[in-house]
Amino acid sequence: MLPMDFCNIYPAPERKKHALDLLELVDMVEHAEKLPSALSGGQQQRVAIARALANDPPILIADEPTGNLDSKTADNMFQLFERLTREGKTVVMVTHDSSLARRVSRTVLIADGEVVNEYVARALPSLPPQVLLNVSHKVKPVCFPGGSFVMRQGETGEKFYIIQQGTVEVLLSRPFANDVVAQRMVCGQYFGEISLYKNTRTAASVRAVPDGPVDLLALDKRAFDGLLNESPEFRALIETVVSTRTNNNRPPMDVIVGERQV
Repeated sequence: MLPMDFCNIYPAPERKKHALDLLELVDMVEHAEKLPSALSGGQQQRVAIARALANDPPILIADEPTGNLDSKTADNMFQLFERLTREGKTVVMVTHDSSLARRVSRTVLIADGEVVNEYVARALPSLPPQVLLNVSHKVKPVCFPGGSFVMRQGETGEKFYIIQQGTVEVLLSRPFANDVVAQRMVCGQYFGEISLYKNTRTAASVRAVPDGPVDLLALDKRAFDGLLNESPEFRALIETVVSTRTNNNRPPMDVIVGERQV
C-alpha cells in the first residue's frame, strides 16, 4: 500500500481493499500476506503490475512485463493491458515477444538503437529488424494528389512503393473501353516490385483515388537492386511474392503484390 500512502489519492480506510482488489486482478490475492522473498520471479512480476496500477495512472510503462511468466499467465496479463486500453489508459510496453507485439495497436521497432520506419515494418514484417532499418534508410517519401498516376501501364519499372496513407487504384486497360479498376490498395501494402525484379514494363497502371492524395515511400531501382544483392532475406521475400502471384494465375498485374498487414 506504500504507493497509495505516498500519493494520498485514496482515503486511508479504502487503501487495503483497493490493494487486495488489484492483487485479485493479477491473480495474486491469496499471496497478499507473503514477503517478496517467498514469491517466485513470475509472482513478483505480477505483484509489480498491481503496484504500478495502485494510483490509477493514465499511462503504464511496462518493460518486458511477461518475461518471467508462463504462456497462460502472460496471456492473462496481456488481456489485462487490453482491458486497460479500452478503459482509456495508455500502455507502453517493451517486449521481444513478436506474438505479443502483433496484438498491439501500434508497434515501434528499434534496431541497432534506431527506430525503424513503422510503415516499412508494417509492410515487410517477415524481414529481420536490421534489414528493415536498411530499407528505412533508403526510402524517400512522396505524395501524389488525388486522381494522379503513380505509374502507367507499359512504363519501365523505376520504383518500389509502400503505402503510408491513402488509397491507390490498380487499373487495367481494355481495348475500345474504359480502364477497369482491378484492385484498391491501402496503407500497409506495396507495389511495383515485379517489374523491377524481372526488368519488365508494368502491366497495369496505378493512380491515387480521385477523392484524396496518397502518401508513399519510394525505393528507387538502384536501392532496390542493392537490397536484393545485399540481403538474402529481402531477395527471398521478393522471389516468394513474385512466384506466388505467378502461380495463382492472376492477371499479369506487375503492381499487385503486398498483402495488408494489420
